Amino acid sequence: MEAESVRYIAVEGVIGVGKTTLARRFAALLGAYPLLEEVEENPFLAHFYKDRRAHAFQTQIFFLLSRYRQQRALLQRDLFRDVVVSDYMFDKDRIFAHINLDDHELEMYNQIFALMERDLARPDRVVYLQASPEVLLSRVTKRGRVFERDMDPAYLETLAEAYAYFFTHYRGSPVLIVNAAETDFVADPGAAEELLAAALRLHEGSAFFRAGAEGQGVSP
Repeated sequence: MEAESVRYIAVEGVIGVGKTTLARRFAALLGAYPLLEEVEENPFLAHFYKDRRAHAFQTQIFFLLSRYRQQRALLQRDLFRDVVVSDYMFDKDRIFAHINLDDHELEMYNQIFALMERDLARPDRVVYLQASPEVLLSRVTKRGRVFERDMDPAYLETLAEAYAYFFTHYRGSPVLIVNAAETDFVADPGAAEELLAAALRLHEGSAFFRAGAEGQGVSP
């Protein structure tokens, strides 16, 4: 499958929705470089899920610096030759900051973010995976990461609402919106291929993915 002019694809969505699984599938289909978020390397994350207010700023800054370092390294790659598929986009860092930081922390964060953001490339396509908080919690529990055991279900619900708002208003790249609860990308490898083809056909704005919809797979 050819990506043509699409060199950088980001897969996005709330914790547990299946971003990394799908990003790996896309990368395999395209022969692309997979750029995967460094989640388990964050030493503050387990403490954050036990007491979000006490550890929010350290957790947020670690992720911001980690994501920035990865994105800067991305610019060193030859994007005219290499296709990159990431399981996150840098812009989404703000979602967590606005939920978890207090006003003074957020003011400092926004100054740092603004300096970093201007140096980075935007994805050519974004695939945004949606699922209900109940589905997300089930998947988070099933994968059994130790540091996620203390995650508050209400936090997942808040994140789901914030992601939906963010991508409803996002205009930086074409966005394909997918109901990830309806499609199992692990059990059905063909579903990922159909979804990727739909994302590559989307040239502007946002659209909803509909599997097998008149051979197009997208609808306004």
